[in-house]
Amino acid sequence: MTAAAGGFRLLTDTPGTLGVDGVLDFDTAAPALQAIRSALAAGQVARLDLAGVTRSDSAGLACVLAVVAEASQRGRGLQVIHMPVGMQALATVCEVDRLMS
Repeated sequence: MTAAAGGFRLLTDTPGTLGVDGVLDFDTAAPALQAIRSALAAGQVARLDLAGVTRSDSAGLACVLAVVAEASQRGRGLQVIHMPVGMQALATVCEVDRLMS
């Protein structure tokens, strides 16, 4: 488990999976993005598990989209799993849900 500042944590307990736990919103998105980038660069991660996200907003969604896009640019697929219902609804309304499948 890797702790991060700002009300969220990155979980590295499951091989190949990076878990996000806590709040992913305007206040935490920038440090979360940096922490996720570092974790992805450090290992072989195929899945981003959002099951532990307790609250999110458009900044949290933008963080997830940025990570997925960066992984894709590097030729690494990153599957987003267990996206919270609210984040999924926002992604659908913004018509970006297809970018994460």
